[in-house]
Amino acid sequence: MAGIEPFHVMDILARARRMDARGQDVVHMEVGEPDFSTPEPIVTAGIRALQEGCTHYTAATGLPALREAISGYYANRFGVQVEPERILVTPGASGALQLVLAALVDPGDRVLMPDPGYPCNRHMVRLFEGEAVSLGVKASQDFSLANDQVIRNWDSRTRALMVATPANPTGRLMELKQLEQLYNAVLAPDGAFIVDEIYQGLVYEHPVETALSLGEDNLFVVNSFSKFFGMTGWRLGWVVAPKAYVPALDRLAQNIFLAAPTPAQHAALAAFQPETLDMLEQRRQIFQQRRDYLYEALTELGLRMGGKPEGAFYLYADVSRFSNDSFEFCRQLLEQARVAITPGRDFGSYRAEKYVRFAYTTGMDRLRLGVERLRAFLTS
Repeated sequence: MAGIEPFHVMDILARARRMDARGQDVVHMEVGEPDFSTPEPIVTAGIRALQEGCTHYTAATGLPALREAISGYYANRFGVQVEPERILVTPGASGALQLVLAALVDPGDRVLMPDPGYPCNRHMVRLFEGEAVSLGVKASQDFSLANDQVIRNWDSRTRALMVATPANPTGRLMELKQLEQLYNAVLAPDGAFIVDEIYQGLVYEHPVETALSLGEDNLFVVNSFSKFFGMTGWRLGWVVAPKAYVPALDRLAQNIFLAAPTPAQHAALAAFQPETLDMLEQRRQIFQQRRDYLYEALTELGLRMGGKPEGAFYLYADVSRFSNDSFEFCRQLLEQARVAITPGRDFGSYRAEKYVRFAYTTGMDRLRLGVERLRAFLTS
């Protein structure tokens, strides 16, 4: 338990909520959750499922119709054929990652991952008595792992490489060519490649791709209905796994969580309807507008990001021009300017004291207000 750290932003969030309760009006840019409600067709499908009594367990691997729908989504949107039998529906992407790491990691095994990165990844490796090896990535390399970093750090105890695209907290996208190079580097020593694609639909000015185009051997792709599909509280995700691993993942799912929430699975069937996808595309365009505004505004204020992020809804900004302690920077910004953002230490240790994360998961009017407050704070 000593190795499982809390989210440091929770302290900031708790303070922000106390300030809100006192009527101090905090601009929230710390929460990695879309501000849009779940699309109406999905909600309607969920209500109908409840009314029709769809409240019993499904198979541990998920509702067959949903596995087929996800397979169809890959075929229609990406031109990639993925058999429904390789898809397991899970309680959020976290459930998917838990299954994959439980199947792969023995005590003492190493899993490589970029730093900064989503903190739960390293904590889940620790949960299974593995060792998460964080490899520092710089803005100058687009916050993405390079082949030579992986090769240099791979040893006889290394079991897997885990990456995310687009990534949290940086919003940076790894193109298929980069993923292919990493995949080949991992396959050479018979390692596993885990790719987190939960922000996949939120990509700007680039084609939307999937690592599943690379093949099947030792490749695990995790996705979620939370971010792009706006279903955070429904707790629903999935993993596409090599066929050889499906029986083990099925057995683990039976023992760890039995099955994903049944009403949520029926609701998610509506996520792939044309009407829903049109709504989600409109939201994607709104997120892109927010990104463009906030990136330009923060750059003008002197925060450095190493280029405009290509996806997700985050900006990872270097504040070392103003502070050598990003956690203290976040605390003062909240208390003095009533703007809540996330310190870099939540995402690793590599240069974490220099960076903060802005989430543009609030309306444009609130973003503008937050920027004006930040401007006043930096010039005071």
